[in-house]
Amino acid sequence: MSSMFRSFASFNYRVWFLGALVSNVGTWMQATALNWVVLTEVTDHDATAVGVTMALQFAPPLLLVPVTGWAVDRFDRRRLLHLTQIAFMVLAITLGLLLLNGQAQLWHLYVLATLFGVVMAFDNPARQTIVTDIVSLQNASNAVALNSAAFNAARMIGPAVAGFTIVAVGSGWVFLANAATFLLMLVAIKALRVDQLTPHVRSAQKQSLLDGFRYVSKRRDLLTLFSIVFLLGAFGMNFPVIASTMAVEFGRDADGFGLLSSILAIGSLVGALLAARRDRARISVVIGGSGFFAAASLVSLLMPNYWLYAASLMFTGFAVVTVLTTANGVVQTTTDPALRGRVMAIYMAILMGGTPIGAPIIGWVADVAGPRWAIGVGAAAAAIGCVWGVIWLITSGRVHRSESGWGLALDQTQRIPVIHPEQFSDEIASTTPIILSPEDPTTTAPGNGDPKSGAPRSAGPISGGPSNGGVTNGGPGNGGPSNTSPNGKSSR
Repeated sequence: MSSMFRSFASFNYRVWFLGALVSNVGTWMQATALNWVVLTEVTDHDATAVGVTMALQFAPPLLLVPVTGWAVDRFDRRRLLHLTQIAFMVLAITLGLLLLNGQAQLWHLYVLATLFGVVMAFDNPARQTIVTDIVSLQNASNAVALNSAAFNAARMIGPAVAGFTIVAVGSGWVFLANAATFLLMLVAIKALRVDQLTPHVRSAQKQSLLDGFRYVSKRRDLLTLFSIVFLLGAFGMNFPVIASTMAVEFGRDADGFGLLSSILAIGSLVGALLAARRDRARISVVIGGSGFFAAASLVSLLMPNYWLYAASLMFTGFAVVTVLTTANGVVQTTTDPALRGRVMAIYMAILMGGTPIGAPIIGWVADVAGPRWAIGVGAAAAAIGCVWGVIWLITSGRVHRSESGWGLALDQTQRIPVIHPEQFSDEIASTTPIILSPEDPTTTAPGNGDPKSGAPRSAGPISGGPSNGGVTNGGPGNGGPSNTSPNGKSSR
């Protein structure tokens, strides 16, 4: 199988990918419809209201991050996701019926947007980390990139479908259609083969809600990465505000707005697929991608008509997904597995939690000075993130002169080795042989092992042996340190 799609070798990942793809189509349909309803149906083209709606959706992941991260590390992620899909479905049906009955008001959308955010606060870290339950650590970065590809393939379809649906039959049906897509996601979660999932690692010590923050505070590379993601998420990724107001500026309706989001997704999909080809996620790519986003945004704000602006969005989408997919991969593959859920919750909170700060500001700038100035604010924020990252690279000592020439070399963050506990039972403890080192003359005897031949001596089954099941090849039977890296991981 092509290296780009190597995660598809897993049955569980194929099932998960299909369910997530359909669910993401519905999610993008709803996101497009929600922002358009706020802008045109319950307000008179109030971009600030759109920004407030976004802020209400993304504030809960920031405020609830200690609880959501702990929950993802503590509880069964499949069951947690099962509950979040049901909650999403109920909320989508409620909003759809309000719109179809003509009863929806702005405060209704504010309340439901907040509830969507609360459910999303638990859903996102669980959805991200279950990837390492489904695929091996070696394929975690690839699976994350393919998830992003599915997300952006859905982004190509969902907004365009939503735009045409709103024009044809009304916005309420978009939310009901999204509710139906969660049914397939529930089927996919149920269809996962539990025996092929890798149980996510839990710390042997008492878990604390603040452990994730303590861990991140000691990782300067993660602090730098989170800073870049925050700036991009808060000020650069407010596409619903910017694209909707740009569509109005160009004299377009809901279908024109939806088409902009779909064109943006073309570049995003390319970025995700290229990320899937890389053997690993590198923080230098995150820094470079932030700079590319700044340049692409400057180009887009200068475009004089709708179609040129739409074409420029492909480069913006490529930059965004390159940054976010790579950042996600860095976090997943370099974080202590026992803390991965809490660290991912922090990452998602920073990514989405910047929106409550940035979206109202961007909306206000779009109202007062026009959407092009709002794009410029996002470009400036991304440029600051890029410069910040370059400064960290230089001061961290990772950049040094290459041994092979006059160029520069960059040291990368290494994947963290993960040791999974072996199964333990009384039978294993009483029957597991202990392999003794051939180099130790006190452990060899004629007929049982010859130091000269290098043949190891096996001390057969020992009754009353070590309570941990004995030691084989230097690896403790209770899951202690070993030279063997794990071949499974947690979460999705």
